[in-house]
Amino acid sequence: MPTTGPLLKLADVTKRYESPDGAAPLTILNGVSLEVPSGESLAIVGPSGSGKSTLLQIIGTLDRPTSGVVTLNGQDLNALNDLALAAVRNRQIGFVFQAHYLLPQCTVIENVLVPTLAIRNRTATAEDCRDRADRLLKRVGLADRMAHRPGQLSGGERQRVAVVRGLINQPQLLLADEPTGSLDHASAQQLGQLLVELNREEHVSLIVVTHARELAQRMGRVMELRDGQLLPDKRGPRA
Repeated sequence: MPTTGPLLKLADVTKRYESPDGAAPLTILNGVSLEVPSGESLAIVGPSGSGKSTLLQIIGTLDRPTSGVVTLNGQDLNALNDLALAAVRNRQIGFVFQAHYLLPQCTVIENVLVPTLAIRNRTATAEDCRDRADRLLKRVGLADRMAHRPGQLSGGERQRVAVVRGLINQPQLLLADEPTGSLDHASAQQLGQLLVELNREEHVSLIVVTHARELAQRMGRVMELRDGQLLPDKRGPRA
């Protein structure tokens, strides 16, 4: 059930990997704490290898922390089994990756509807899902691309499809891992602006991991992952 606290809370999250040669464990995240209110947009920046993607995978329940607590909507994710975590990912969290991971044999509308297969007849009908997919695809400028396959789309169009797929189940949290990393500058600008607009229109909390300073500055808050810890970015968000 919804709570009055932050939508997402990380408390002293650590991630370590054991070394196969018996050396000291490799610490990627070291006591990361974070609170994200409903509707916030947050960018996480940092150098390659700093653990940004690892942090996003833990937030998205694709990985588990070595220690610490991750709470989503008041629920301790560490206490859930794999099946329950899969349900959280499907219903409460949306994902957008640098590689769009669209199914090449499926049309745009079919790709968008894939995540809805697990919720139909539970929280939404097929007609409800199709109506939402149609609306979102029109919203992102792809009304005339619904019957196309990914190979017939530009890179920017494929990423817009991926964004719609991430939003189709009305998640509370949208996670984007280098969403503009494979796009040209113009397409990257358009996608960044679209993410900001959808963050507001869909009332979804947005966390973006990025190397792109221009994209980060579009977010309401910017933090930097450095030496395993998440710190306020000194350059801050754009006013």
